[in-house]
Amino acid sequence: MNDAVARLEQVRDNIASAEREAGRASGAVTLVAVSKTFDSDAIAPVIEAGQRVFGENRVQEAQGKWPALKAAHADIELHLIGPLQSNKAKEAVALFDVIETVDREKIAAELAKEIARQGKAPRLYVQVNTGSEPQKAGVDPREATAFVNRCRDMHGLAIEGLMCIPPVDENPGPHFALLEKLAREAGLEKLSMGMSSDYELAIAFGATSVRVGSAIFGAR
Repeated sequence: MNDAVARLEQVRDNIASAEREAGRASGAVTLVAVSKTFDSDAIAPVIEAGQRVFGENRVQEAQGKWPALKAAHADIELHLIGPLQSNKAKEAVALFDVIETVDREKIAAELAKEIARQGKAPRLYVQVNTGSEPQKAGVDPREATAFVNRCRDMHGLAIEGLMCIPPVDENPGPHFALLEKLAREAGLEKLSMGMSSDYELAIAFGATSVRVGSAIFGAR
């Protein structure tokens, strides 16, 4: 068995165990396999093993490998999980099925314009900077609910959920709890949180999708 496929199976087992321990339904959590920096040859065995949801950080990198992979596998769902520049909104709407990093007014406006122009509406998440880190993208937690409402009311965007990346040097639990609280306040049901090092904990806090890269594909 391919190493990445073996690791994928282990991650799937861990997710199932975490769902059971949290008293959640089997299949409640979607695994987003983060394939950034890996080429098509590395991704193909994971697709063959049945994985259909993938995440990429950069629009340009994704454009180099995913159009052909999606053409060969029509049921693949591709998530943008890295920062989106406003000048890449056109390409992002065209390629991605889910954009998880809506985090400022200009991005919301550009996405609304491209969705209307292309007639294609990716599912959208608002990224929240739960640690209020100045170097990190995301809406300030205190402004998250108001920003979600503006996305809906001013830009006509259907926001599906919230996403966060906790600070690397802190216990992620309080950040997951905060994101879950903000989602309830905003009337959202979807939570994208948890990565290779903490996805099982994120499931305990209500994650509906986890973004796992190195635990599947190996070190970058």
